[in-house]
Amino acid sequence: MQGETLRMDGSSAPHAIPTGDRVARQDALSVGAASGPAAEGLALSDSASPTAATDAAMGRYAEGDDAAFALVHAGLAPRLRLFLMRLAKSRSLADDLLQETFLRIHRARGSFAVGARALPWGYAIARSVYIDHVRARAVRKESLSDRDEPLGADAPAGPDADGEQLSIARQTASVVEGCLAGLPINQREAFILLRYEGMSVADASRILGATEGAVKLRAFHAYEALRKALDMEHRKRGAS
Repeated sequence: MQGETLRMDGSSAPHAIPTGDRVARQDALSVGAASGPAAEGLALSDSASPTAATDAAMGRYAEGDDAAFALVHAGLAPRLRLFLMRLAKSRSLADDLLQETFLRIHRARGSFAVGARALPWGYAIARSVYIDHVRARAVRKESLSDRDEPLGADAPAGPDADGEQLSIARQTASVVEGCLAGLPINQREAFILLRYEGMSVADASRILGATEGAVKLRAFHAYEALRKALDMEHRKRGAS
């Protein structure tokens, strides 16, 4: 994570790692993160991450160079799609929202500040698209459609994976996914940006339109909820 990261007490420090059953927590949260890149077979390499080239292409696109769109899309789409998948918990819905995101990027390109970073700007638009979808669904009183399938996490595979490992991995992934889905949207998006997307607190605050203190507090509450859910799951396994 760039810049400062979140401590368990809600404060921040450079390169801080959450404490309290550290290994178990990090392993479990990594399982939850697998519902992003791993679940889709989209391991994000350095070449897939937005770079200065993407920022420069966005600058040209903002100034009217339509040919630059291909570079903008290639640089932003993988990250924005994973972000939307983690928010929406649906691959097909994330794809629909991604299309709308790029439509809005096109319409708003003139407002992009040439020389600025494209990724935080893209995240902010993607988030707005998702929030609008949630609000519209609430008005219609709809839930996920039948075509939307909950995301699953990759389970251990290979010769060292046994039935018990597979079962624990699936249960842990289910706990993480279920807990995140049940969080208030402001806590879930803050946690996703900081923990899964690797954003700095400063960038996340700009994307969310909140103070850095508010973002850290939201992410802290999300982490606490996950910790409690994983503790409960661990006790259940220990009792069985």
